[in-house]
Amino acid sequence: MSSTSNPSSNVTSSTTPRAVSNATSKPTVAVSGSPGAVDSSPSCSASFAANEPGSAAALRPYLEPGAAVDSGHPAVIEFARRAAGEATEPRAIAIALYYAVRDEIRYDPYRIDLAPAGLTASRCLENGYGFCVTKAVLLAAALRVHGIAARLGFADVRNHMTSARLRATMGTDVFAYHGYTDILLDRRWVKATPAFNLSLCRKAGTQPLEFDGVTDSILHPFDLAGRRHMEYVRDRGTSADLPRDDMVRVWDELYPATVEWKRGGAHGDFEHDVERPA
Repeated sequence: MSSTSNPSSNVTSSTTPRAVSNATSKPTVAVSGSPGAVDSSPSCSASFAANEPGSAAALRPYLEPGAAVDSGHPAVIEFARRAAGEATEPRAIAIALYYAVRDEIRYDPYRIDLAPAGLTASRCLENGYGFCVTKAVLLAAALRVHGIAARLGFADVRNHMTSARLRATMGTDVFAYHGYTDILLDRRWVKATPAFNLSLCRKAGTQPLEFDGVTDSILHPFDLAGRRHMEYVRDRGTSADLPRDDMVRVWDELYPATVEWKRGGAHGDFEHDVERPA
């Protein structure tokens, strides 16, 4: 079940993150084409020209490879093409990629590597696991392979059902710089959160996040039993690529005693730790 949010709502409402507008977040159409290419056909140009002069240039950062969103990496390109299957329309491609990232890449917040290479889409794909940020990075990269504009969104969230091990490691249940993917489809940005794979949701008793390419797919405030689950507490905006330095600085401030965890050295089975009795 997808959750729907008003793009203009404030993230501090505890249920929805707000998409932050900036100088490069106003383009109005998603375009298809070769990896990293901006469609300059007359039809696309006409779509931009009506009310968005210069939008094609503003859109370019959301289509080109980045340091973390390495959409030009051969493994990412192969994954994106395979995961899209027979889909040809941008929305259908986005949906197929969302589910591939959600369920083929296992959510693992214990093994986080904050080195630049450890936060790339290609490394997440190689590992076969990731956390919310790297899974959002992979989804954005895969979308760009198909010429679909995508950016990264960030918010601080309170996980009321985090594992005791992760809470003890972090010293809090607030996760700063939770990551999601913002996708430009049919002239509007749509949020997608591919973090929690289906098997994890089943074990934890939470509703898996669905994505239809129309409504925002964001973390549920309650689990299937009606217990508090996720609460958005701060919006940190959107970015064409991962703002790694800012994220690391904030994590160093908020989680000063977690050196081993931030270097990917923590261990454990998160799915086992959050599993609830049937």
